[in-house]
Amino acid sequence: MEYAHPEALVSTEWLADNLNAKGVRVVDASYFLPGVKLDAKTEYAARHIPGAVWFNIDDICLAGTDLPHMLPDEETFSAKVGALGIGDGDKVIVYDPNGGGMAAARVWWTFRVFGHDDAALLNGSLPKWLAEGRPTTDEPPAPAPATFTARKNNALVRDIEQMLTNVDNRAEQVVDARTKERYEGTAPEPREGSRAGHIPGSLSLPFGQFQDKDNNFVMRDADEIAAAIAKAGLDLEDPITATCGSGVTASMLAFGFYLIGKTDVAVYDGSWSEWGMRRDTPIET
Repeated sequence: MEYAHPEALVSTEWLADNLNAKGVRVVDASYFLPGVKLDAKTEYAARHIPGAVWFNIDDICLAGTDLPHMLPDEETFSAKVGALGIGDGDKVIVYDPNGGGMAAARVWWTFRVFGHDDAALLNGSLPKWLAEGRPTTDEPPAPAPATFTARKNNALVRDIEQMLTNVDNRAEQVVDARTKERYEGTAPEPREGSRAGHIPGSLSLPFGQFQDKDNNFVMRDADEIAAAIAKAGLDLEDPITATCGSGVTASMLAFGFYLIGKTDVAVYDGSWSEWGMRRDTPIET
């Protein structure tokens, strides 16, 4: 079984050959989970792939909410992405400093939500690039502003009201990308005040199962991804929504599904940072 959408994943070799190609825009998605004692801005400034701009998911987001990095409106996304030098006709290649590639997947999914399908992940992200001795720099890029036209596809996003309705009617399968321990409620949540457990009826599929951690976290082949999905109890013929802690690792599930041909997987944007913090949402452990 081959990937249905191989164009969504590029190799380090391809990027090295096309780093300065016209219309190729490299995006660094540096981000760290709560509790990790690293600063994304500092890490990006110290070392990034030459020409890469930093997509800060905590800045290119919805203002006026206490939920982390919620999707912005179309105008905000267009303005901030255009300021990074990314335009409507560009091919966007996203990586992050973590082997897991979770933030890169979030940025990839965000571009898809806003109507830009010509986006791809760098397979293995920065760890593979570094392992192969490829160049990095601490020089900040100076991109010329570009015109980006965002057109939001709401079919790829779920909100809390939709998720609450789904608990009752089970119209969509819900898959949780967090660790098995967080899903079961046996491990503490990283966000203070959050309850532990999972959305009733949801299934567990930790996002790392789509990657080979012994090989710079490159994506597993299509057969292995399909096998992990089947083992989790998911039916590819039925609607699926992915959730996680704050909509980041859920995007890696959406990416894996996309690779093997299921392009309509939605992400619950608020995820557990919303569901777990409220007191009116049902929880299973």
